[in-house]
Amino acid sequence: MITELSIADIIKRQRDFFQTGKTKDVDFRVAQLKVLKQAVFENKEVVIKALQADLRKPEFEAYALEVAALKEIDFTIKNIHNWVKPKKVSVPPEQLPASAKIYPEPLGVVLIISPWNYPFQLAISPLVGAIAAGNCAIIKPSEISSHTSAVIAEIIAKYFNADYITVVEGGVETSQKLLAEKFDHIFFTGGTAVGKIIMEAAAKHLTPVTLELGGKSPCIVDTDINLEHTAKRITWGKFINAGQTCIAPDYLLVNQKIKPDLLNAIEKCMKEFYGNNPESSPDYARLISQKHFQRVAKFLEDGNIKIGGEINQDECYIAPTVLDNVSPEASIMQEEIFGPILPVMEYSDIKEAISFINSKPKPLALYLFSNNKTLQQKVLQDTSSGGVCINDTIMQVGVSSLPFGGVGDSGMGSYHGKKSFDTFSHYKSVLQRNFLIDLNWRYAPYNLAKLNFVKKIIG
Repeated sequence: MITELSIADIIKRQRDFFQTGKTKDVDFRVAQLKVLKQAVFENKEVVIKALQADLRKPEFEAYALEVAALKEIDFTIKNIHNWVKPKKVSVPPEQLPASAKIYPEPLGVVLIISPWNYPFQLAISPLVGAIAAGNCAIIKPSEISSHTSAVIAEIIAKYFNADYITVVEGGVETSQKLLAEKFDHIFFTGGTAVGKIIMEAAAKHLTPVTLELGGKSPCIVDTDINLEHTAKRITWGKFINAGQTCIAPDYLLVNQKIKPDLLNAIEKCMKEFYGNNPESSPDYARLISQKHFQRVAKFLEDGNIKIGGEINQDECYIAPTVLDNVSPEASIMQEEIFGPILPVMEYSDIKEAISFINSKPKPLALYLFSNNKTLQQKVLQDTSSGGVCINDTIMQVGVSSLPFGGVGDSGMGSYHGKKSFDTFSHYKSVLQRNFLIDLNWRYAPYNLAKLNFVKKIIG
């Protein structure tokens, strides 16, 4: 991290470095990805301690969902030589002799603004794409997860030249100063309200943005399921990181015929996962701050507490909780929960569930538990969401070949795997002709024969 330079100076130095053309060299990019892999691997224990300090994040979740950035790096190194190749495309007959290719090229200096809920993974993962595409990058970690922010700054400063990649720490004022500058791309992960601020600031410079936001991701549960597996997967997906996951199942829409059995199965899973007192479990995280705790705790009043409900404000602890008899008009159904409370609503006909989902802003994820292929297709066709996972939760994010991103209020643009490379690249179209033949059909003076020829081409 650079502290003695102004943000404008940091950006200028990165632009100067980018202009040397060094980052465009594919071997350089691969080398830097390997450096990043080394940095993550050598510092994973420090990262895990920082995550525990910020969120009481269990070591398993830290490895599986944060240090997992290593897999994204490996996938990128394996495929980058294919991604950077110009792609040949066809040329219409009237343009011959000629050839046409599409060249991926880096954008320049990019800004990555990462959130506090998965503060390491969501800083490093987009950085992988920025490096692979040949850019310089500035990372702005969330000041709320302060321990992890400091670790990211230390790691990046140790392993990378600041004129190439650097970290700028700070709060809202720092973010405002960064957004006042011109970047070639801004990649933001966070809430919808701040996403609008990012987009407004970027518009002043005509800077393209990727917004990875969130929303109320519904989870539909049909009767045709494996009850045990369904309960386990919902419980895990909802309560990892104490519910502070942008693609966590936000609420359940359960077929009324199976609702009692499902809730009993979820209660059983919660005891298996976290014991009779989750507060003493080493496998259950905490909410990030008092402010966040107070916001989420108010939602406990919005239904009947079926399971859980215990709180400890001093520890920012809210037990894994299931709320029954929740009204669609309740405050918990008006905004993303981002905490360990699972509201349950029921339906008798799948059309009711689909209609309810479509009455809300488009979510980042939609979950469906059903073996019914016809019902699966109906939900896929009749709803819109950033992504869908059928008969599981969260796991879609771990597939590098699947683009990850939102739609509408849940975001714009996507990343992961090649899509990360695409996000931080410009695809330049190039038509190349030669001097062998030069037909006169397009040149003035125009005559009837030329006009008829054009009409024939156009149809």
